Amino acid sequence: MTLPRSLKWIAGAVIAPVVLALLFIAIFGWNWLRAPIERMALEKTGRVLAINGDLRVTLGWPRPRLRANAVTFANPLWTQEKQMLAADAVEITLDLSQLLGRKLVFPELRLERPVVFLEQGTEGRKSWLLDQQQQDPGARIQIDRLTLDQGTLGYDDAVQKTSIRAELASLTPPAGSTADTGLTFSAHGRYKGQALTAQGNGGPVLALRDESTPYPLTIDASVGHTRVRAEGSVTSLLKFTAVDLALALSGDNLAQLYPLLGITFPATRSYVTAGHLLHSGNSWRFEKFSGRIGTSDIAGSLQVKTGGQRPALTAELISSVLDLADLGPLIGSRPGSVQAAKQAARQLPTEPPQTAAVTPAQARVLPDQSFNTERWRSVDAEVSLRAKALKREKELPLEDLVAHLSLQDGLLTLDPLNFGLAGGQLNSVVTLDGRTDPITAHAKVRARKILLAKLFPTAELNQASIGQINGEFDLAGQGNSVGRMLAGSNGKVGLVVSGGEISKLMMEKAGLHLWEILQLSLSGDRLIKLRCAVADFEVKNGKMQTDALVLDTQVTTLLGSGNVDLAQERLDLTFNQKTKATSPLALRSPIYVRGSFAKPELGVDKTRVAVRALGALALGVVNPFLTLLPLIDAGPGQDSDCGQLVRDARALPHPKSQKK
Repeated sequence: MTLPRSLKWIAGAVIAPVVLALLFIAIFGWNWLRAPIERMALEKTGRVLAINGDLRVTLGWPRPRLRANAVTFANPLWTQEKQMLAADAVEITLDLSQLLGRKLVFPELRLERPVVFLEQGTEGRKSWLLDQQQQDPGARIQIDRLTLDQGTLGYDDAVQKTSIRAELASLTPPAGSTADTGLTFSAHGRYKGQALTAQGNGGPVLALRDESTPYPLTIDASVGHTRVRAEGSVTSLLKFTAVDLALALSGDNLAQLYPLLGITFPATRSYVTAGHLLHSGNSWRFEKFSGRIGTSDIAGSLQVKTGGQRPALTAELISSVLDLADLGPLIGSRPGSVQAAKQAARQLPTEPPQTAAVTPAQARVLPDQSFNTERWRSVDAEVSLRAKALKREKELPLEDLVAHLSLQDGLLTLDPLNFGLAGGQLNSVVTLDGRTDPITAHAKVRARKILLAKLFPTAELNQASIGQINGEFDLAGQGNSVGRMLAGSNGKVGLVVSGGEISKLMMEKAGLHLWEILQLSLSGDRLIKLRCAVADFEVKNGKMQTDALVLDTQVTTLLGSGNVDLAQERLDLTFNQKTKATSPLALRSPIYVRGSFAKPELGVDKTRVAVRALGALALGVVNPFLTLLPLIDAGPGQDSDCGQLVRDARALPHPKSQKK
């Protein structure tokens, strides 16, 4: 059976061009395609593509393979580097099915000895976008798998203060092996203004978009003062679909991670930590990590979820021994600032008792570093911290810590913030509203069952005392540092001790009873009844004014008045004694507590003491037995009513109404 003549002509018309094309390629090769490809690239991108070597094509559907030697592709005119790509050879697999949909997809791209420079400019321009203005995100080549033997990669972004240069090379395979063993890389430059160095190794093929095959990766990098070491795998290097890395992180300050991660962390001392980093979906988890911050140990787990209005961080942290000095940066305290303030205060001249001095900045102890509230809205956070024991100065009898931090849309809440203090508890709730400028702050503190004997561990005279202190603090203020918040705060401060026992020697010294002090120094101290103690302050604009200040014991009652200036960090308190038993040798005089927080000064009215001493000497001239008469303190001879004492204390004139 023979085909009709019309069908033969149709078959010939179809086959003839194919035969002619194959014959043309056989005679002249594929190089004739170089000019049309170069012309098309110039028309579409406005940039020069040059194929200076042979072009070969391996046909296949739907993924033909093209190989071109000595290839260059220019960068836009606004970039610093002339060429975006220069390579000894470029081999691509082209997805024709995607090309029909006007998408340029390279399932595989192999570059031999490439030099690649990418740059991001102003107004959203990116050199790797192929439209004329380099601003259309859709005008890019999608590369799924990239293979490099060795080469140079560069990336510049002037707006982000980033400039990185990387060198890559293939690992040498073992003798007798032809398998690809991977590549090594090293990089240097600046990332977001910070010096960057990195080195590491990975698999032979960069799985840029492959979401099924984990890419092995080992890296050791430093960015500024932050060092990162990681080993494991990353699935899809562009999307980070999944991450499974053993991660070690160290640096000078956790706050320095903000430019790198875009998530705010608190200011800290130097830190080092290691754990397991996992990522899937919208969740990043840093699990079973341990390390230290300053000299404090820290361990726990941390998770960040993305996809919401802002990242959401949750963490459960625990410390066996937490150094209080390591908490200083969290509240804006500079390392060593308290010691420096005390040293500066010691060098200041002694002030007259009635001088309302201004405390120099270098002699202040309250934290003065401002909180960076601009970063508070970069993350929502729920963080719990438990410290089993606290490392602290001997003067601070703190024992443990339980805290929960909540940060929601710039509003920071510490609830609870609980310390074990001198055998009791200090329970606090603190809120800092970073949505206002300055910050609006509110602190409520409850002191419960604090033991007198442990409250002042460095005061030997107090260590045998018995009694519990209870109290409440309720302060509100505004300011961008702890010091400024307290300087303008308003509220109440109150402490009370009901019942107990206290050192008799300490109270005799408070009453300036010389004879009893001498007796107890020779025979030994003993405890006497502590009937009550009350400290009640009203706080207005940073000044704590006494409403009641009373200490009533078996031998002496102290009534206090005065104020504490939180803005100037000044003390101005006066205590008057009322002796309950006759003392044959006493120097009656008010006791003054003055000076700064860094240099408190305890003293007496020297004029009154001197007058009393001179009176004793004058009487001694008349009759030696009369010498002691001015020194006798008869006392009221009975216990006082604590309620009446508080009322008397509140009735005392405030220093601002006293004559200077």
